[in-house]
Amino acid sequence: MRVGGLSIILALGALGALAGCRDEAPVPEPAATPAATAAAAAEVSGPELRVLAFGDSLFAGYGLADPAKQSYPAMLEAALRAEGRNVRIANAGVSGETTAAGRQRLAFTLDAQPEKPDLVILELGGNDLLRGLPPEQTRANLAAMLDELKARGIPAVLYGLQAPPNYGAAWQETFDAIYPDLAKEYGAKLVPFVTEDVFTDPAMLQPDRIHPTARGVAALVAATDDAVAAALPPAG
Repeated sequence: MRVGGLSIILALGALGALAGCRDEAPVPEPAATPAATAAAAAEVSGPELRVLAFGDSLFAGYGLADPAKQSYPAMLEAALRAEGRNVRIANAGVSGETTAAGRQRLAFTLDAQPEKPDLVILELGGNDLLRGLPPEQTRANLAAMLDELKARGIPAVLYGLQAPPNYGAAWQETFDAIYPDLAKEYGAKLVPFVTEDVFTDPAMLQPDRIHPTARGVAALVAATDDAVAAALPPAG
């Protein structure tokens, strides 16, 4: 699977949609999913593992009929529990969030959790791209968040993005290096997230052609749940 869906989308000029700034009708899809149904019937084992999903509208469930059940963190939790993993995921996605805003709220969000997370999934940078913010700022903000997690002894999964070609080759090369470089530096699990398999398929996208439908979210979960499962620390 090749990352690049976001590059194609941005090149088409669909700016502003990822920020969640438009008032659109929710996608009329059923709230129940096969993963959720299986999770409800599955038997999980071991101590509960707490995961914090920290990101933007792609985590928040922007435009979905029932974000509490259809958002990526909700469906990811259901998929992991359907596999027998005792995982609970807290959704800390905020539509429109940049890495700078995420950097400002991360410590507060961590402090607000009932218990220290066993893992944090970090998904930010798309809104930096949409605003054309300097890649150096994006890198510095993500590094600061990874520093915060490292200081607290919390492992991280970093969801990677790629820049669109319309910013120029040098800009694109600088941005594209951010995620693999930081993952290597901090020992974080790097997971491609915005993939062509989903983000170039109109059947999996909302009318804004940026945000996935519930079906698209399910496809993203299917493509990433194994990597997240592998990053979970041993129970207990």
